[in-house]
Parts: sequence; structure tokens; C-alpha cells
Amino acid sequence: MHPIKHFITITKHRHLVMGYCFRVGLIRQGLCHDLSKYSPAEFWQGAKYWQGTRSPNAGAREAEGYSTAWMHHKGRNKHHYEYWTDVPPGEHEYKSVPMPTRYLVESVMDRIAASKVYRGKDYRDGDALAYMAREHASERLHPDTYRKMSFLLTLLRDRGEQTLFRFIRETVLKEVPFEQWENKEKTVE
Repeated sequence: MHPIKHFITITKHRHLVMGYCFRVGLIRQGLCHDLSKYSPAEFWQGAKYWQGTRSPNAGAREAEGYSTAWMHHKGRNKHHYEYWTDVPPGEHEYKSVPMPTRYLVESVMDRIAASKVYRGKDYRDGDALAYMAREHASERLHPDTYRKMSFLLTLLRDRGEQTLFRFIRETVLKEVPFEQWENKEKTVE
């Protein structure tokens, strides 16, 4: 059981995401990001399975077969694509639906921060994109969400945080249609 180390890890992550959200203008989302991680339903399982190099939810799944903390978390935090599933009329299976832009952006910030926290000094701007590939996101996210997230994480990998954040402020959060992103990306420095 590592409650202090877990607290430090989730607080470091939350503050990184908060700062990134502030930089692109998502003040409220930055302030509210991952507050549920401090709830007893999430915190104590996180402390029990804390490892420092990956999510404690993975440790819980290995030990127990599932993570109650994750099930609690994904249902309360709209920046996780798992939140954005529903059963379409006339169908019988859950399907992904497109993430609204502001939650997509918060999700990108969340992935960057998680990569930085867990990779530490080994972090590289391509880590969040590589993680997305390892988790088979193309099979799980709505195709529109996957295309947008891939574009943004590729921009991060190839051009860095400053360019990504400026692009998000000037293009993504202004609701420029995705078909125009490549043309806009070429003008962002």
C-alpha cells in the first residue's frame, strides 16, 4: 500500500493536465480534471496497486481480473473515450460515438501528461502516439475521434508541444472542420 506515492503521482499528473488545459484555454476542464481520483472508490485501489511506472488499474486487473477504480473513473470523466459509448437505436451492442472537441483536447492533454509521469526522464514527444497504437485505439475509438487524436499526437511527435498547443487554440477549439486541419497545420509554427 502506497498512499503517499499514489497521491504524489496523481497530483503531478493532474497539475500537468491542468497547466496544458490552461495553455489552450480550457480553464474549467483543467480545474476539474481527474478529481474523482481522490475519491475513496478510486484512491485506495490506486494506492494498493501503485507501481510508479504505469497505471495502478493495470495492476488491479492483473490481480483481480478487473479494476473497480477504472470502472468508477471512466464513467465520470468525459475525457476518456470509454465514456463515449452507447447503444444505437435498433442495435444491441455498445458502439463508440464521437467525442466532443473539448473532451478530445483534454484527452490529448491527459495522454501527454500520463506519458510524462510514467516515462519520467525517458519521455519523448512520440510516447503518447506510441501508447495509443499499443492499446489498439483504432479498434476502440469512434473513427472520427481516432483520426483527430492521431493527427494531434502525430503533430506533437513531429513538431512539439508549443506547435500542438497553438494549433489546438487556433484551429481545433475554433471548430475548424477536420478536413481543413492539414492546411492549417502547415501555417502553425
